[in-house]
Amino acid sequence: MKLLTWKLMLPSACGCRGEEKADATAYLLDWGEENTKKKRPAVVICPGGGYNHLAEREGEPVAMEYLSMGYHAFVLRYRVAPARFPEALWELALLVSQIREHSEEWNVDPEKIVVSGFSAGGHLAGSLGMFWNREFVYGPLGRRQEDIRPDGMILAYPVVTSGPYGHKGSFMHLLGEEADSKEKREFVSLELQAGSHTPKTFLWHTASDETVPVQNSLLLAEALIKNHVSLEFHLFPSGPHGLSLATEDTCGGRPELIEPRCQSWISLAGEWLKQL
Repeated sequence: MKLLTWKLMLPSACGCRGEEKADATAYLLDWGEENTKKKRPAVVICPGGGYNHLAEREGEPVAMEYLSMGYHAFVLRYRVAPARFPEALWELALLVSQIREHSEEWNVDPEKIVVSGFSAGGHLAGSLGMFWNREFVYGPLGRRQEDIRPDGMILAYPVVTSGPYGHKGSFMHLLGEEADSKEKREFVSLELQAGSHTPKTFLWHTASDETVPVQNSLLLAEALIKNHVSLEFHLFPSGPHGLSLATEDTCGGRPELIEPRCQSWISLAGEWLKQL
């Protein structure tokens, strides 16, 4: 495995506040000279944390699982509050474009770059899936819409809606003072932005999630189906929010985050990736 880390430098046109920069880490499979020409799918992982912090157990441990299945993995440690929308979205879009730009060097299939996110990170990944073809995203980056386009999305118990089932904290941290605006909240509600341009999606949630209710995924699934977007949706009966891999390795000392029935999601996502 080859490990690369770097800072994401947004152009001045983005007008971001503060000097803090996002971090990107690449976990690249290195199989020797006989495999250097093999192009592999890449998964860009966005940990959750309510746009207030980042849950590390939803980053590198997940990347290791994708590596074990033969996929390159990237972890984006995007900026959170006081950063505001669309700053983290610009960072994710920039990273996707950089992966595509370096696809030959890194042996990445440029037509199989998938964004994956957990909770608020799922909202971030989903936002790129909804907004990749919008000028306010690619324009300030000096990129083309096809440069930042994700080829698929893997969303785990994502924050989706700012409506009655919304996770209010995520939208407060994402929008700041604009969180009081119904127009702004609806603009970042993913179920209202889905369309035929939205990439193929793998989605999973638990019915007993009390932090980000399952209705978030149900609303998104309904919107995707309505717009004829390819969808694989897994609804597990039980498990709290923030499961990550649902194993002892990612429970962070909280036994309630070990949920054997949910542990299959990562292998299901791996199989889904084969169909891209």
